[in-house]
Amino acid sequence: MDKTPDSDQRNRDQESERAVNNRDATNNTRGRRRNRIPAIFGREADSSLSTEPTDRTDSQTHQYQGAGNYQSTSGATPVADVGVDNRTSGGGFRAPPVRAHPDIGSPSGSWTTELRSSLPQVERQPASVGRRRELPHQGDDVEYSPTEVSVTRPVGASSSDAGRGSSYKPGRIQTPESTSLGKPLHRLTEKQKKKLYFIDALRERYRVDYDKVQPIPYIKDRLYCVDKVYVEGGFEFMTTEQVTRGSGPWERLGSYTSVISDQRIQSVRRIIEGEPGYGKTTVTLQLAYDWCNRVEGSAMRDVEVLIILRMRQLSGIRSIYRAIEVYLLGSDPRVKEADIAAIIRESKSAVVILDGYDEYPDQHSKRETDVQRILKLDLFANTPVILTTRYLPDYLAPITKRVKLTGFDEIARDEYIRKAVVGEDEIALSIIKARLKENPVLEDLCQVPLIFVMFAHIAYENQDFQNFKSVTEFFRYMIRCFHEHLKKKSKELNTVRYSIDENEHAALDKLAFLAISQENQQITWSREGMCKQLGQEFYETYLALGIFVEEEVVSYDSSSEVEVRFYHKLFCEWYAAHHIVYILSQPGQSVSLDELFRHMKPEDVQYVYRFACGLNRDVGSSILQYLVGTRGGLDRFTILCMLEQSGDVKGILDSVRRMCSQTVNIKEGDSRVQQRSTIQLLDIAAGHDILVPSLHLDQCFSKYEAKNACIVLKSGLRLTNLKTVKVLRVTGRIRETVGDSEGIEVTREELLGLFQTCGALKEIRFEGRGFLLPHSIPTKMIPPTLKTRNIIVSYEDRRGMIHQLNWDDGHWQTTTSEPALRIPQGELDQQWALEELARLTTDGIPVSCIHLDRCFSKFDVTNACIVLTSGLRVTNLKTVKVLHVEGFMGTGAIPSRFEVTREELLGLLQTCETLGEIRFEGLEYFLPLSIPAELMPPTLKTRNIKVSYERDREHGVVHQLNWDDGQWQHQITSDGSVRVFIFQEELDQQWGKKELAVLSTAGVSINHLVLVRSFSNITDNTQSIILISGCTIPVLHTVRELWIRYTDVDLEMFLRILAYIKECTKITELGFQYCKVPDEVDAKMIPHLLKQRGVKVYWFPRTAERYLLDFDAGNWKRY
Repeated sequence: MDKTPDSDQRNRDQESERAVNNRDATNNTRGRRRNRIPAIFGREADSSLSTEPTDRTDSQTHQYQGAGNYQSTSGATPVADVGVDNRTSGGGFRAPPVRAHPDIGSPSGSWTTELRSSLPQVERQPASVGRRRELPHQGDDVEYSPTEVSVTRPVGASSSDAGRGSSYKPGRIQTPESTSLGKPLHRLTEKQKKKLYFIDALRERYRVDYDKVQPIPYIKDRLYCVDKVYVEGGFEFMTTEQVTRGSGPWERLGSYTSVISDQRIQSVRRIIEGEPGYGKTTVTLQLAYDWCNRVEGSAMRDVEVLIILRMRQLSGIRSIYRAIEVYLLGSDPRVKEADIAAIIRESKSAVVILDGYDEYPDQHSKRETDVQRILKLDLFANTPVILTTRYLPDYLAPITKRVKLTGFDEIARDEYIRKAVVGEDEIALSIIKARLKENPVLEDLCQVPLIFVMFAHIAYENQDFQNFKSVTEFFRYMIRCFHEHLKKKSKELNTVRYSIDENEHAALDKLAFLAISQENQQITWSREGMCKQLGQEFYETYLALGIFVEEEVVSYDSSSEVEVRFYHKLFCEWYAAHHIVYILSQPGQSVSLDELFRHMKPEDVQYVYRFACGLNRDVGSSILQYLVGTRGGLDRFTILCMLEQSGDVKGILDSVRRMCSQTVNIKEGDSRVQQRSTIQLLDIAAGHDILVPSLHLDQCFSKYEAKNACIVLKSGLRLTNLKTVKVLRVTGRIRETVGDSEGIEVTREELLGLFQTCGALKEIRFEGRGFLLPHSIPTKMIPPTLKTRNIIVSYEDRRGMIHQLNWDDGHWQTTTSEPALRIPQGELDQQWALEELARLTTDGIPVSCIHLDRCFSKFDVTNACIVLTSGLRVTNLKTVKVLHVEGFMGTGAIPSRFEVTREELLGLLQTCETLGEIRFEGLEYFLPLSIPAELMPPTLKTRNIKVSYERDREHGVVHQLNWDDGQWQHQITSDGSVRVFIFQEELDQQWGKKELAVLSTAGVSINHLVLVRSFSNITDNTQSIILISGCTIPVLHTVRELWIRYTDVDLEMFLRILAYIKECTKITELGFQYCKVPDEVDAKMIPHLLKQRGVKVYWFPRTAERYLLDFDAGNWKRY
C-alpha cells in the first residue's frame, strides 16, 4: 500500500497514543506544599485562601475537565490550576503557565482516544511552581512553596525553555483541542485551528491577570485568584428606553453576571460606570474567570469568544484587531488581524470589554479611532461591547444601556471580612466593625471597595488603630503603615535596606500634580523616565511600598517595555495635593487658583481638594474661598472640604444654618459625593441642634432600617441623624417596567420606628404612588408619645388617592371628595384598591373612574363581577362613573389575549348602574365586531353609554359603538403615519382588516404593517395577502413597510411576496423577523421594478443579526 502523509500521520498518532498511555499508567506524581501564607504585620494569616495546588496522594488519578481543571476520580478535592513563575533578576518576561486544553466536543471534557492520538510525543517532568505576581523588583522576599506537578511540553525542550526566550509565549498552543465534531487537530481545517489557537491564547492571557489580584499594595507575597476574594457590590441600571446623560431612574441588578444576562439591559452597547476604587476592573477579571473556567450558572459559560482590552494601552492604535493581536496574542504568528476579524464576526456569541475608558489616551483625538467607531456602532455593530469608565464618553449610541456600581454596603463588607481577612472568627469581625463605627468619617469612605479592603486589613493587623476626624488623617495613617511595614522587612537578614524618608517626596508630588492637572491626564510612565525624575533608590522604595505598580506592556510594533502606574488614582491625588499645598504656601506666591485648578473638576478629583484642605489649614482657607466663589456660594462639597480641617465645624455653623433654612434635597440622580455631602450636612445640623424645616428624599428612599435606626437610600448610603428634621417628604414613582407594579413596602414597625427616630418630626408625606404602606396600625402598637405628638402622616397610593393616618384608631382616612381608583397588576395593590372600593361603596361615595391597568381578565356574567388576572374579583361597581380598561399599548408584544363577548359587554354595562363611559384600550382585548339590535336592552339605549375601543394608539383608529344599529363607528385619531399589528387570532385579523380599510379610505399613510404569526400566503394573482384565518388583505397603496414575523417562508412563497410588493406602489421596505427564509434567490427572479424603486428587503433571524438582500447577487449581506 502506498504511504500517504495521512497514513504516516496515523502511524505516528498510534505510536504517540501508546507512549502516552504507558506514561499515564506509571507517572502519577505527589504534590507537596506548605499550608502557610506569609504574615501581614508579623501575624500568620489564614491559609485557606492559598492559590497553591491541593495535596494529592499516589493513589489518586485525575481526569482533565477542561478550562485548566482536573477532576479527581477518587473523589478527592480537584487539583487547583497552577503556573510556572520564571523570574529573572532583571525583571524579565514571565511566561504564562502551560496547560492542557479542554475537550469542547465531550460533555465531560475528558480526553478521547482519538484526541490522544493527535498529541505530539511528550515527556513529563517536575517543575517549581509559584504564585503569579507583578514584575519582580529588587527587594522582593516572596516565599514560594515548591510543588512537583506534571508539565506537558514537547520532547527535546529543556526545563529552562519556560523562561525568557522560550517558545511558550502568550497564545502558543502546546496541546490540541478536539472540536465539537470530535475531530483531532490534524483533521481540522486551517480556519478551525486558528479559532482554537485564538481562544486558547485569550484564556492564557486572562489567567495571568485574574490570578494575581493584590488586595493590599505593599504585601506582594499575598496574591489571590480573583474568585477567592471577589465580593458582590451593588449594581444598578438606568431604566430609560434610550440612553440619557441625566440622573435616572435607576433600578437594582441582581449580580455581576446580570450585566451579561439580564434581559432588561440587553443591547450591543453597555456601559459600566463607577467612581475610582469601586471595582470596575475587578468585575472584568471575575467575568474573565467565569469565561475561562466555564463556571456553572454564569452567563459567561455560553460566550464563545471574550475580548478584554485595557484602554490605557490603546494609545495611537489604528486597528482594534491589531491591538488584540499585539496585547492578547503576543508574538504567535499563526493568528493574524484578518483571522481575528473573521473569528469575531462569525462567532456564535462574542463579547468585547473595553476596560477604563477614562484612562484612554486618545478619547479627545480629532482623528477618528476604532474605539470611537465602536461607540458609534460603525464597528462591531452586532457584537455586544461593554465599556467601563468613571464618566460617560462624549458620544453615546441611543441603544446604549447604563449600569453603575454603587459600592459596598454593610452585607458586602461583612462578606469580604469573612472571606479574605478573619475567616470564621466572629470576635475579630466584630472588632473590625466596631473600629469602623468608631470612625464615622470612614463609614462614608468605606463605601469604596478598594479603601474598605485596605481599612479591613489594617484594622485587623494593627492594635494601635486610632480614631480619625477626617479622610486626610486616615490616608496619612495608611501611608505611614506602608512605610512601617517596609521598615520591618528591611531589618530582616539578607534583605534590601530602604532609607528614604517617608516625608520627603517633593519630586513625586510634582510628578503627580502634572499628571492630573492637564486636560488629558497621564496615568502611566515608562520605568526609565520615572527613575530619571525620582531617582533609582526612591523609585525602588515606592515600588516596594506598593504605591507604584509595574506592568510589562507590548507596544504596537510588538516591542515591549515596562510601564509604571500608581496602585490607584487616589494615591496620585494624595501626592498631587501635597504639591498644591507647596505652591500655595510659598511666601509672596501669586498663583491664580483659576489657572491652578483649570483642568481639575471637583467631580473628577474630589480628593485632591479635600486632601489639600486637610494638609494645611491656611492653604485650605484659600481653596475654600475659591470654591465658594466658583460654585455660587457655600455648597455641600465645600462643606466636605471644610471638614477635612481636623473635623472642626465651629467656623461653618452659620453657613450650615443658612443652608438648612431651605428645603434640603437628596435626589436619586445625585452622585454619591453629592449625597454624602448632604448627609454630612444633616449630621452637623443634628450634632448642633440646628433645625431642618424640610428634608426631601426625591426618589432615593429604599427602606427604614429599624435595627440601626436609619433610613437607607437606594445608593446604599444611610441617614442616621434626623433628630432635628421637622418635615420629611418622601417621593417615589410608579415603575414602568412591564409586568412589574410593585412599590417600596414600608411596614408598621418601620413606620413607627421612623417617627421615633425623627424627634422633631411634625409631618411626613409619602408621595408619587411609589410606596405600599400598611393597611392600618393597631392602636396597641402606637406608643402614647406618638399620639400626643399627633404627627401628620399622609400617603398617596397607587391610584392617586390621598390618605391621612388617624391616630385614634390607626386607620387611613381618604381626603379626596370624589376619588379615582387605579387597580394595577400587583396583587397587594389590588387588595388595597378593592378594600377602598368596598368602603367607598358602603359610604355612598361616587367613584369618578376605575382604571384597570393591565389586569382585566373577563366579566363574570353569572356573578356580575369583573375577574382580574390575579383571580381577584371586583364586585362593587354600582357607583362607578367611568371604567377604563387599559392593556399594553404600542408594544407589539402581547403576553395574553382576552375576548370580551357580546354577553359580557352588555352584562358589564347593566351592572354598573351609574356608568357613563367605558373605554377598552390594548391589543390583547377582542371586542365583538357588532351587537345585533335585538340583543340590546332598551334601558342601555336610553342611557346612551359611551363605549369606545382603541386597539392600539399607534393604529390611529378609535371605534365607538353606535346604539342605534349596534355597529362601530370609526374615528381617525392620527394625522400622520400609523403602525398596524395583526396577530394570529381570527377576530384580531377581522379587526385588523377593518382598520386597514378605514385608514386606506381616509388616505392615512400606514408606516408599518406587521403580521405577527398571521401570514399564510399570497393569492395566485399576487393581488392579496391571505391570512391564516382565510381573511385577505388586498394591495394597499398607503403602506410603506411590510414586516412578517415568526412565519417561515420557502423560495416559492418568497417570490410571491416580492411580486405582491411590486403591486404596492408605496412600499419601500419588506422585512422578515425571527423566521427562516431562502439562503439565496436567483437574481433574475427578483422583479426589476423593486430595484428601480429602491425597495430594501431585510431579514432579522435573531435580535442581534441583521441582513440585507443584495438584488444583484441574490444573497444576504450582513449590515
